[in-house]
Amino acid sequence: MSILPVSKKEQVILGLMMCTGMVVVMMTFNLWHTGMLSRMSVMQMLLQFVLCFAIAFLVESFIVGPIARKIAFSFSFARSSKIKGVVTMSLFMVIGMVLLMSLYGIITAVAAGQLEGESVISTYLHTIVRNFGLALPYQLIVLGPLVRYVFGKLFKGSAAVMPV
Repeated sequence: MSILPVSKKEQVILGLMMCTGMVVVMMTFNLWHTGMLSRMSVMQMLLQFVLCFAIAFLVESFIVGPIARKIAFSFSFARSSKIKGVVTMSLFMVIGMVLLMSLYGIITAVAAGQLEGESVISTYLHTIVRNFGLALPYQLIVLGPLVRYVFGKLFKGSAAVMPV
């Protein structure tokens, strides 16, 4: 059993929960992949998390979320059952967030001088593929169900019940 937000406040809380889980895992994965995880102090990682989280939450709330919702629910099958709607919405959210947050990662890497002599375009494309390969299964199998379960426990009486 899962829960959907019914108010703007609940939508923001669900977004904060999803964003936190995605940023922690994706940031750690990318820092590990680039070899930066072992070179950064805890304070540097915390600062990186706060900045990345703020950008991801704003991008998810004002750009990717509204566009993904509009695209996902333009398909009749996404409206035919709640599980199909959740999966379709998750797919479009992951696509949008991977495209934009990978761009953010490339911009920060260029600004930090980490891409000396490397093609920015090919690095961006490689980053998209790598991030999508982790983000989609993590969102569909682990984080999405976990966050909807916790959200359901927090907002038992007020939210719309959705079987998953």
